[in-house]
Amino acid sequence: MENSDIESSRLSLVAVIDGFVDKINQIRMTLLGISLSALILAPIAIGLSAYLITHPQFYFILDEFDEFGAYLSVFLGMIIIISLTWLALGMRQYIMLKSWNAKYSNYTKKRDEIDSKISSEFALDEDEKS
Repeated sequence: MENSDIESSRLSLVAVIDGFVDKINQIRMTLLGISLSALILAPIAIGLSAYLITHPQFYFILDEFDEFGAYLSVFLGMIIIISLTWLALGMRQYIMLKSWNAKYSNYTKKRDEIDSKISSEFALDEDEKS
């Protein structure tokens, strides 16, 4: 294998890795939106469920409508359990994304430093490439 082939394959590998990291950063924004929705919507669902359970008419519904009251109790319990899980996962995801942001910033900073060091070492300016 020639030296130029090795360099071109190395450059293409670097380009693929760079593209992969950039794509992950784009996906991070979607995941951030999902985690923020969990942090907002889950407490609302828990609050509404708790309000319904503590409402004086809730016990009347349990007494008067046996089957409906049982289903309603199970449904509200499921909502609370699922919302607590969703809230915990949303907080965990948000913390992970926050850490990813710091790592990504560090990666881009180091990549730019290495690029400028290589350019200056081999006298590769943008003007000379043209």
